[in-house]
Amino acid sequence: MKHSQTVGICLCLALVGLCFLPWTIIPGRDITVSGFASAGTHYGKPGILMSSFAGLASLLFLVPKIWAKRVNVFITAILLAWCVRNYLVLSVCYGGECPQQQAALYGTLLVAAGILLMALLPKIPLPDAAKRS
Repeated sequence: MKHSQTVGICLCLALVGLCFLPWTIIPGRDITVSGFASAGTHYGKPGILMSSFAGLASLLFLVPKIWAKRVNVFITAILLAWCVRNYLVLSVCYGGECPQQQAALYGTLLVAAGILLMALLPKIPLPDAAKRS
């Protein structure tokens, strides 16, 4: 794709933005969990790792080398796996209290899948057939 690198960088920025929005709300304890704020729970701050991988993927989108494109596929696959893990951990009911999932939690899954798709479709210039012969 012609614009896959630009779209991939924009999606990485969108993923970092989604980390600041609320992902789940636990109504029994009045707790709002986001990527960087999970006070009152034992979830930690999953947005830090997501933002780190998104930043690394953005840098690799900018590097016009074949090794960078291959490493980017690996990094974005880990990013998608981490987003799936966050979805599974944050959407499970604990002790009879079921959290209310917010749109940003689903958005992280969709955006991470889009980042992986853009990493799988890099813009790589191919050598001309005349140069090979």
